[in-house]
Amino acid sequence: MLISRVADHCFWFGRYLERAHVTARTLAVTRELALGAELEDHQSWRPAVIVAGEEERFAEIEGLEQAEDSEVVQRYMVWSNDNPSSLRNSVRAVRSNGRSIRDRLSNEAWETINELHLWLKSDKAQAAFDKDRHAFYSRVSRAMVLATGLLRSTMMRSEPLDFIRLGSMLERAGQTARTVDVHHHAIALAKSHVVVDTALWLGLLRACEGFQPFMSHNRGRVSGRAVAKFLVVEPRFPRSVAYAVDSGLKRLRSIRPEDDEAVPGAATQRRLAALSRWAESRFEQGIPEGDLHEALTHVVDEVHAICDLVGIEFLGYEPAEQQQQQQQRA
Repeated sequence: MLISRVADHCFWFGRYLERAHVTARTLAVTRELALGAELEDHQSWRPAVIVAGEEERFAEIEGLEQAEDSEVVQRYMVWSNDNPSSLRNSVRAVRSNGRSIRDRLSNEAWETINELHLWLKSDKAQAAFDKDRHAFYSRVSRAMVLATGLLRSTMMRSEPLDFIRLGSMLERAGQTARTVDVHHHAIALAKSHVVVDTALWLGLLRACEGFQPFMSHNRGRVSGRAVAKFLVVEPRFPRSVAYAVDSGLKRLRSIRPEDDEAVPGAATQRRLAALSRWAESRFEQGIPEGDLHEALTHVVDEVHAICDLVGIEFLGYEPAEQQQQQQQRA
């Protein structure tokens, strides 16, 4: 078993790695969708702030009316030091946690993260952001994907990688659920033309990197119900909630075998297993149209609670300290 300090850095390394990737993808797709579907800014950019959980802080710093300004939102979500989920802060956090476990990471993965961090600190990154927004977001997203692939292909199958993957999968489950919930709500309120609705749903699939897999396994009209089911409970799609939860459970079982009562983590494992069973049952039974928001809220709440239990049972946090850590790193 890893000492709690090392496990903590591994867990948050994985979470921030996934968070940076999701933020870059969301901003890139939102920008393309706003331009291509000719949407009003409040339909495009405010949801991006809400998905990141930054609506309240954004309102305090920029003013909520500025959530309709694409430039204000993008600069806040990319560069703001006041936003713990900004791209710059997320990559900085990945690099900081990675540096603390430098001896546990492969050279290839570390170099990828460090190179991106140094680039974002340079004037070249700001120039790239101003000149070609699409290329900027693509570079960040590709670096995160490359680092994830290098971790899986160059690291030993041992506890450091298990904690990294556990953090990444829990972050992915929560992020996907929030993304689907916010955009489903926004599309429903917009009451747009069917063509615009279809473009919005396809944009959501692209944000979650599910466009091609969805289109290859679904025929006919693209509907919100079909897209939501695919992104939430499709067990074969790597970025769905169900897949992320199941993958996280497998990593947890590698860390703590179910029959090993000497190892902490029993409460975490029970709760994550219950969430996995819930997702499996929803795949078989489907999610009633009116229950989608409740289902996604359940996922977000459960992922948050499971992360709290990981902190208490594995990472050495006291309950009060766990809440403080989550607030600082949220």
